[in-house]
Amino acid sequence: QVQLVESGGGLAQPGGSLRLSCAASGSFDIINFMSWHRQAPGKERELVAGISNVGSTNYRDSVKGRFTISRDNAKNTVYLQMNMLKAEDTAVYFCYVIARGRGYWGQGTQVTVSS
Repeated sequence: QVQLVESGGGLAQPGGSLRLSCAASGSFDIINFMSWHRQAPGKERELVAGISNVGSTNYRDSVKGRFTISRDNAKNTVYLQMNMLKAEDTAVYFCYVIARGRGYWGQGTQVTVSS
């Protein structure tokens, strides 16, 4: 079993920054893939960014150049640095990891971008 604890959400002004963290714990040898997804009210959940265990990254087009995903394998933690935030980034952000051959979701953290 893998447990995920997210932190770092909150309220930011347009143009501001937030940093999300997601720490994994439990029984696993390696986390193959770590990612962040988000879900805005009335919309489907979407992939924001992902990172492999060797550091390869991918981003959805709307966040390229503004968001950066990274991971600390020693701490089993994935981060999402969000800069130049926009109102349309408002959503619940979920951490998702693949370990032991299956996927695990975090509980979600609210990010609100508003003046």
